[in-house]
Amino acid sequence: MNEEQLDLLMKQHSGRLLRVAYYYTKNLHTAEDIVQDVFIKYYHLRQPIDPSITERYLIKMTANKAKDYLKSWHYQRLVFQEKWHSLKNQQQDALVIHDEEQLISTAVLRLPMKEREIIAYYYLEGLTLKAISELIQINENTLKSRLVKARKLLKAQLPEVEWEVLKDDTL
Repeated sequence: MNEEQLDLLMKQHSGRLLRVAYYYTKNLHTAEDIVQDVFIKYYHLRQPIDPSITERYLIKMTANKAKDYLKSWHYQRLVFQEKWHSLKNQQQDALVIHDEEQLISTAVLRLPMKEREIIAYYYLEGLTLKAISELIQINENTLKSRLVKARKLLKAQLPEVEWEVLKDDTL
């Protein structure tokens, strides 16, 4: 096989082989490397392959190379590292969330009873202003005023916390 024949073969089959390798590896760069290795190996074959089965032969070579990659130590190490980092990030995220929740809880507990009550019902329980109004038998406009005041008090207590609901003073 000469280089021109290989170039023609690559133009004809690269797309399909790349898809096959990608279906196995789920990584474009790895799939490209596998297809490149397949063409190099095909170029160095001692016996020519029957042109009628060339495509099937290349697909089989690609699938086998992809399977070998998935069994490789390198791939197994990558999978382990991804799982480790994911677990580590989840633990860190949980700690950060817990710390923020504790800061917010402490700040809410420092609010006067009227403002604490509206924050608890509105944000923690997810009740609407109308439902809270009916529950504690206070005018809805009064509740809106208390909610705005409670947000301002929380902002003052938590200047370093980026809490989305505190940014919105409108109701």
